[in-house]
Amino acid sequence: MSDIRTRFAPSPTGYMHVGGIRTALFAWLIAKKAGGTFVLRIEDTDKAREVDGSAAHIIECLTWLNIIPDEGPGAFGGEYAPYFQSERLPSYKEWAQKLIDDGRAYADPYSADELQAFRELAQKEKRPFLFRHHRPETPPVWDGTQALRFKSEPKAYTWHDDVMGDLPSGPEVIDDFIIMKSDGYPTYNFAHIIDDSEMKITHVIRGQEFLASTPNFLNLYEALGFTFPTFASVPPIMNEQGNKKLSKRDGAKDILAYREEGYLPEAMRNFLASLGWNDGTEQEVFSTEELIGSFSLDRVQKSGARFDENRLLWLNGAHIRSLSLESLYSYVSPVDDDVSRGTGFWPASAYNEDITVGYRTNVLALAQDRLKLFDDLRQFGYFFAEPARNEALLTDNKQLRKLTSDEQNDLLAKAHTSLESLETWNTESIQNSLNDLLTSTGQKPGILFSLIRIVVTWAPFSPALPETLEILGKETVLRRLDIATKAA
Repeated sequence: MSDIRTRFAPSPTGYMHVGGIRTALFAWLIAKKAGGTFVLRIEDTDKAREVDGSAAHIIECLTWLNIIPDEGPGAFGGEYAPYFQSERLPSYKEWAQKLIDDGRAYADPYSADELQAFRELAQKEKRPFLFRHHRPETPPVWDGTQALRFKSEPKAYTWHDDVMGDLPSGPEVIDDFIIMKSDGYPTYNFAHIIDDSEMKITHVIRGQEFLASTPNFLNLYEALGFTFPTFASVPPIMNEQGNKKLSKRDGAKDILAYREEGYLPEAMRNFLASLGWNDGTEQEVFSTEELIGSFSLDRVQKSGARFDENRLLWLNGAHIRSLSLESLYSYVSPVDDDVSRGTGFWPASAYNEDITVGYRTNVLALAQDRLKLFDDLRQFGYFFAEPARNEALLTDNKQLRKLTSDEQNDLLAKAHTSLESLETWNTESIQNSLNDLLTSTGQKPGILFSLIRIVVTWAPFSPALPETLEILGKETVLRRLDIATKAA
C-alpha cells in the first residue's frame, strides 16, 4: 500500500477555489490513508494564461489547509524533480521523437484557415469533425516549430474508474490530437501522461470533465507503452442552487479569502471532503485523523455536490468550539501578540496598554461558544473600550420600550446599589445579586436582565450576563450603570 502515489497538478492561471482544492484534498487523503506519497506538480505549459504569483499562491493555499506535499517544487523536493512542467521540456521532446520514430506522431502541416474549412465541411455534411480523416499523406519533418499530432489507432475501450465504475467507449470518439504546440511546449493531453509515468503516479484523481478525453488518453498510454494508472473522476461542485457548476461568477472565492474571514483550516478540510463524499454515517464533524481513516473513493458520489456556505459556517463554529483555548488564542491573535506583525481578529482596543493576555484569554473563553467565524470576535469590543450608546437597542425591545425613562432609571439605580454592595465579584455572587433584584423589583428576567445587559455592553447580544459582568469587572460595570442612569 505504501507504493500508492497520488498527485495534484494545477495550472498557475489564477487563484485557487474550492473545486481545485477539493481535488487536492481527495488525492492527499488517499495517499495519507495508504501511507503513500502525495505529489504537487505545477502544470505551467500554457504560458499565455499563466498569472504571475499563482504557483506561490497554490502552495500557500495547500500550506494553510495543511495539505502538505511529500514531493513538489522548491523546498518540497523529491527524486522526480523538476516539478514544474516548464522545466521538463527535454523529456517531452524525447518522448515526442519516440512517437515519431514509431510512426505514431506527425507534424501538422495545416493552417488555421484550412482546419476551419475541414470543420465547416463536416458541419455541412452533418458529421462529427475528426482530424484523423484529414491526415496528410506526406507530413513534413517535425522541426519543433510546427504542432505535432498523435497518430491514433481507434478502438473500443472499457476501463474502470474508482468513482464512476466500469466505463465503455467506441472507436468513433478517438482522434488525432496535438501533443506538442508550435511554441515548443507540450499540451496537457501529452505532458500529464509523461509526467505521471515518470513520477510513478498510481492514482489519477481529477474532475469528471476529463471523462470524454479518457479514450484518447488510453490510446496514447498504449502507444507510449505505459501502464494505465487507477482513474478516479470526482463530481463537479455545483452552485448553491444546484443547477450549474460553481464558477467565479457564482461566488467561488479564492480559498485564502476564507482564511482572512476567519475560517479554520480544519473546518474547510471537513467541508471540502464532504462535497461529494460521505462515510455512510450521520457524522458531519470530522477531525483530520478521522477523515484520513474514513475516506475512500468508493464513497464518492457520481453526481454533483451542492456548495452550501451556510453549512461551511456551521462546521466552522463546530470546529471552533472543539479547539483548546490555547489553540483558539493562537489562531485569532497576531504573531506573539505583536500587533505590528498582523492584526489578528481582536478589536484594536484589545491591545490597549492596560489589557493583559490573561484578560483577553478570559474574554475568549466566554466568547468561544458564540463564534462561528474568528471575525465574530470583533463584536466583543465592549470588553476593551467604552461602547457607544445605542438607543435603538432599548426602543426596539418590545418589553423595554414599555418602560418610561424614570422606570428604567429606577431599575438601573437599584442594580447599581445591589452590585456595589458585593464584597466578592464572581459569577456566583453576581447571579445571586441579580436574583435578589428580581425579587425586590418584581420584574421579569427578560426586562431587568436585558436592561442591565444592554446598558453595560450596548451590543445586540452578549454571553451570559453574570459571566459578562464578572469579566468586565466591578468598577467598569458600576461606572457604565451610573452613566446609563444619568442618561436615562
